[in-house]
Amino acid sequence: MLGGMSTPASPQHLLLPKEHGSWSLAFEPLALGLLAAPSRMGLGLAAAVVAGFFLRRPLKLAVTLPAADARCDAARGWVLLIGLFAAAGIGFVAVEGKFSLLWPLLLAAPPGAFFLLLDLRHDQRAAAAELTGSATFALLPAAFATLAGRSVGAALALAAIMLARSVPTVLTVRTYLRLNKGGRPGVFATTAAAVLALALLVWLAARALAPWVAPVLGAVLLLRTVWLTTALRPSWPVRRVGIMEALLGVLYVGVIAFSYHS
Repeated sequence: MLGGMSTPASPQHLLLPKEHGSWSLAFEPLALGLLAAPSRMGLGLAAAVVAGFFLRRPLKLAVTLPAADARCDAARGWVLLIGLFAAAGIGFVAVEGKFSLLWPLLLAAPPGAFFLLLDLRHDQRAAAAELTGSATFALLPAAFATLAGRSVGAALALAAIMLARSVPTVLTVRTYLRLNKGGRPGVFATTAAAVLALALLVWLAARALAPWVAPVLGAVLLLRTVWLTTALRPSWPVRRVGIMEALLGVLYVGVIAFSYHS
């Protein structure tokens, strides 16, 4: 029995999320925060965010598995280790005397808590879970901005830029997959979200809270949404769509981060 449990109890099984799209939706905001608003304290926050990402699966296993399951003890060990690492990252910011600058984390806490609740109920693939999970990470660039000395408006704008990428992306990919399976998802709501995201980016740029390249990229993402949710859509496997979205994410984050320093 122990031999049969060795593979499931491997670090890969205990730590890595099963949803491949979660990597981009979690690390794109982290990269945007670090690149657009770099600071020494931001590195401590980044360490805590990375720890939080890898904490999710062992925490879920530790809470949901029976105590007799050998994986439960291993998961609890990882929860303790990763939790200490996350605390060290936040502690670094606190030692610097800038703990109050982490107020944007209060904005990310409610959707994060709701996602955690759904995840523990094994509803992580529900629309509400994917949207709140992506929104939680998308709000984090605001904290990197405040740690870098940016104003409240600039911090919230950076989070809005990331939200304009993350939320429509989740809806677009979900809609595309359901259309290819013969379902009838809410195409109008998905397109409307992409249009509203573009409008938000234009509004921010018009008020000098975002670079003008942001709405240009938002228009590209809107065209992507229209392409994937109409009769023009390709018949691609999930992996290919994921690769395309990852490349779009790198383009979006890289160009916008560069524009903050140009």
